[in-house]
Amino acid sequence: MTARVIVVDDQAVVREGIVMLLGLMPGIDVVGAAKDGLEAVTLVGELAPDVVLMDLRMPRCDGVEATRRIRERYPMTQVVVLTTYDDDDSLFPALRAGARGYLTKDAGGDEIVKAVQDVMAGDAGLAPAVQRRLLERVSAVPAVPEEREAAPDGLTARESEVLSLVAEGLSNHEIARRLHIGAATVKTHINNIFAKAGVRDRAQAVRYAYQHGLIRPPGTNIT
Repeated sequence: MTARVIVVDDQAVVREGIVMLLGLMPGIDVVGAAKDGLEAVTLVGELAPDVVLMDLRMPRCDGVEATRRIRERYPMTQVVVLTTYDDDDSLFPALRAGARGYLTKDAGGDEIVKAVQDVMAGDAGLAPAVQRRLLERVSAVPAVPEEREAAPDGLTARESEVLSLVAEGLSNHEIARRLHIGAATVKTHINNIFAKAGVRDRAQAVRYAYQHGLIRPPGTNIT
């Protein structure tokens, strides 16, 4: 099965080089190329590709935000990140945004083709180094207790998380960026928090969070 692919990279030389390389690979049909995330989202809507090869660091709209928009609006299109960076601050936001593959730009043509085929088959298209990083990250996370105290007044886990960020003084847009969700979704969560907690504004919500132990006052030691 031939994969219809869009290449996204803000550097023209790199973008054209990837397009040329993939044009020589069997099973790949490059149907478009974009210079930034905004153009990528538009092209996906017009061309309905199977896979987008997505750079991360780009002007106007970076790869993480473009990936999030594509996965929300066009869930049949998969995203494979193809970037210079393999640090945690690049990798994990991209995966949380919905990328199913992650490669660095030293990947060869065969490796790119395999990642494209893997995500089309429903698997993850990850470079070996990225797989090791994920395993290290998972093994470093402490086990979650089987039983957790329920949040007060029926607050969901996400609403409790949003409330804790409100208490940190973050704005709706800052919370959206932190949680990789839309600002409208944050506003919905905050409205739900106000209704469930019976508060009228953010100041009352912060006081509610302290009173119910959802956050601890600064300087409080945990023993």
